[in-house]
Amino acid sequence: MNFTPRAAPFLLSLLMSGAVGLLPAVATAEQSNARYATQITNLSIDTSDALAPGSEISFTLEGTPKSKASVRLNGIARNIVLREVDAGVYEGSYTISRRDRLTAPPTVKATLRGRRGSAVTTRTLVGAAPAAPAAVANVPAVASSNSVIERFTVSPVARIEPGAELRFATVGTPGAKASFSIENVIRDVPMREVRPGHYEGAYTIRRDDNFPPSLNIVGSLDANGKVAQTKLNQALLVDAQPPSIRNLSPANNETVVGNNVTVSATFDDRGGVGVDPKSVRLIVGGQDVTRNASVTPQYVTWRGDLRSGTNIVELTAADNAGNAVHQNWSITVGANQAAMPVAALPLEITSHTNNAQVGNGSVEVRGRTAPDAKVDVQVQAIASIAGFFGVNQQVLNETVRSDAQGNFSFTFQSKIPVPGARYEITVTASRGNASRESKLVLFQQR
Repeated sequence: MNFTPRAAPFLLSLLMSGAVGLLPAVATAEQSNARYATQITNLSIDTSDALAPGSEISFTLEGTPKSKASVRLNGIARNIVLREVDAGVYEGSYTISRRDRLTAPPTVKATLRGRRGSAVTTRTLVGAAPAAPAAVANVPAVASSNSVIERFTVSPVARIEPGAELRFATVGTPGAKASFSIENVIRDVPMREVRPGHYEGAYTIRRDDNFPPSLNIVGSLDANGKVAQTKLNQALLVDAQPPSIRNLSPANNETVVGNNVTVSATFDDRGGVGVDPKSVRLIVGGQDVTRNASVTPQYVTWRGDLRSGTNIVELTAADNAGNAVHQNWSITVGANQAAMPVAALPLEITSHTNNAQVGNGSVEVRGRTAPDAKVDVQVQAIASIAGFFGVNQQVLNETVRSDAQGNFSFTFQSKIPVPGARYEITVTASRGNASRESKLVLFQQR
């Protein structure tokens, strides 16, 4: 079909009127392109409680499948990557750290990057909270066929509490996959290789975390399927407090019968890094008896002859962080029974000996007092984990009676059988108007 110049005005009028359908066809193509561009159709943000350290924020983004999704909170210097859990559905979460500095009002910017461009949407949150440090970029390293961990450490924090950030570092085989696990809390947290053979990772404590007394943190390196693991052997807490000296025996100003005396005390570092046995020094009656004493991170015990009269006991110790403690007390020694007033009510614990170790399960304690006496018993269990926290629990509070020969016994079992736990036992015998108290300290076997 041939057109003459004379027909041009007529064709132009047809095109402008859309009679031949060309303009609507162009508009449909543009709509089609818009329909297939990368899109975000929904963004859900779940905050179960007010924004505070330890709070967890969960994100769900819906949009174009097979894209890369991330969110960014203002005041946090890194992107939070969301994982595609279903076609076009992306999920992720973030735990607020005490290092965070979210501005008010906190805003969330979500980005979805696909083959047909990017889409962005923003939301505003209610509340404010503290900012995580910028993520450290991966540094490529030469892969190795072996896996060796030279060092696994943590940067101590002031307190184990929601929002506190535990920052771990591993030194070992370059080019491996590094991670750490906190028993009963979280597993296989990835660590980044910040330079060859040096890995870093962090975990922010959440509000619903339940850290157990027997904390077990393990670092792992996987080099081509060969895995090396090591347990963290370091305090989680900054230890700036000295230990305390407890359970002095004999007690301050107590009078004992006989020159052969057992002197003992226990150490309590209250969740610190623990007492260094090499720092312990015991002086009794002016004589340094440390070499002949039994010394552990939990207690010191010495038995020997003392002169009659008043003897001063001096005990010094320090924890592994260098915090020192010093304690003085005095005991009076009577040469024989005749020199001492007769006790109105006898009381003796016959089993176990002070500072003895006991196994798991039920523990039986036996003693002797006056016949048909009332014996009140209290047992306190104290578990102190180095670098973590202490557990103080009463495990027994009961009354028993002695038999016709004055013998009595009781049993207890701790609900927190942590190795090294200390059981402080107070026994009070009474009959009529007379009463007598005795104390016993036992330790859970390690």
